[in-house]
Amino acid sequence: MSTARPVVGVLALQGDVREHLAALREQGAEPVAVRRPEELAAVDGLVLPGGESTTIVKLAARFALLEPLRAAVRGGLPAYGSCAGMILLADRILDAPPDQETVGGLDVTVRRNAFGRQVDSFESEVGLGLDGGPLRAVFIRAPWVEEAGAGVEVLGRVVGGAADGRIVAVRQGNVVATSFHPELTGDRRVHELFVDIVRRHLAERAGCAHSGAAGDERGQSP
Repeated sequence: MSTARPVVGVLALQGDVREHLAALREQGAEPVAVRRPEELAAVDGLVLPGGESTTIVKLAARFALLEPLRAAVRGGLPAYGSCAGMILLADRILDAPPDQETVGGLDVTVRRNAFGRQVDSFESEVGLGLDGGPLRAVFIRAPWVEEAGAGVEVLGRVVGGAADGRIVAVRQGNVVATSFHPELTGDRRVHELFVDIVRRHLAERAGCAHSGAAGDERGQSP
């Protein structure tokens, strides 16, 4: 895997931007705030933070970022969404205003505010299959995944309580999403996982470019 320092953006329209920037920096990435299409075009991966999903998507449209975001994720840009970011990356959402748009990219149905209101915020153990055992996850007005498509890998579920078994972490290719806020704890394993995905994507892209260049050289006439 490449040891290059990837440039990872955080969509900086609203939400937990600074916390994600700090967590990414700890994982060896070069974190940058993204508010404009040209800033999006310069990153190797993107985090969509927690916040208010309706506000974020409206601001993205106002800043002419919504369509570039959709195109970037469709084009394979690694993306990670936490809480509201999970809603933004979902192809389908429940309990949302009828006109709410999403970026899309994850073949999932997500239920907004599934765990209740702000006062119902809680912490729970979530097993993600990562080294170090279960992760202590913070849920704040969090969504959950109601239904995941065949190509979606379920990474984590709530353990115990009334929401036992609910899907709260998923991955589809280069796109990852969690219902919870890993940026608010000292556990950086989710950010480590995402930065590794970005590095692998860069390495694969560099390998393809190298193979293409070698093929062009072989095809040249002497």
